[in-house]
Amino acid sequence: MTRLILASASPRRVDLLKQVGIIPDAILPADIDETELKNERPKDLVLRLARSKAEHVAKDNKDAFIIAADTTVALGTRMFGKAQNEAEARTILQKLSGRTHKVYGGICVITPTGKTIARCITTQVKFKRLSDLEIGAYVASQEWKGKAGAYGIQGLAAGFVAEIRGSYTNIVGLSLYDIMNILGGNGYTHGQST
Repeated sequence: MTRLILASASPRRVDLLKQVGIIPDAILPADIDETELKNERPKDLVLRLARSKAEHVAKDNKDAFIIAADTTVALGTRMFGKAQNEAEARTILQKLSGRTHKVYGGICVITPTGKTIARCITTQVKFKRLSDLEIGAYVASQEWKGKAGAYGIQGLAAGFVAEIRGSYTNIVGLSLYDIMNILGGNGYTHGQST
């Protein structure tokens, strides 16, 4: 049976794959430089990073399906990755408050034959206007840690979301619709390779 490797340490991505019956044979986070390039657009950033992560892991795993992903949140051209501390998380949430932002999800799959498929999924998310009390309580909850845009839609921040246009699972960290199409179209079905 052909192995499937997730090039990510994100527990949310593991949970999402499990939701559709896929249990990775290995989880091998790629240790790459994720610094954005000068004037790099959100779509280009997530595609470049997802591809770099997949290629990094594929070097030593030629016989496997490799799944890599990257997510960023953007308000116009301003990108918000993972907040480094509470003050930064608070600032990001204040900027997203009452506005529509985009979540860019880059996916890259490398097949056992060496074929590379990369895709960017964009989801629009509209936040209600957040009070200082709501932001303070959310920051205190620590749910923002390790999440692009300083929030996790699958937790307390679900109450901030007025509207979503596009893939919900993309906001969580991996568009299941797209990953299933890519895997299915390349010989991998329901956790079994054909």
